[in-house]
Amino acid sequence: MIRVRCPVCDRMMKGESTSDLPFLPFCSERCKLIDLGRWLDGRYGIPANESGLDEGDDPETETPA
Repeated sequence: MIRVRCPVCDRMMKGESTSDLPFLPFCSERCKLIDLGRWLDGRYGIPANESGLDEGDDPETETPA
């Protein structure tokens, strides 16, 4: 049994398999389109590392290019 909440409207969904939930992780096409609109409007974002270094890199040991 799959039990999950829609990330847009918080509705609880239940199904025996993913084929029972065609819009997973959303409960409906409407919620899927709302989420897409939020991405396109720029309301969601992925944090970027502005320094150019990976998080594990030590700036003290970097060699100049």
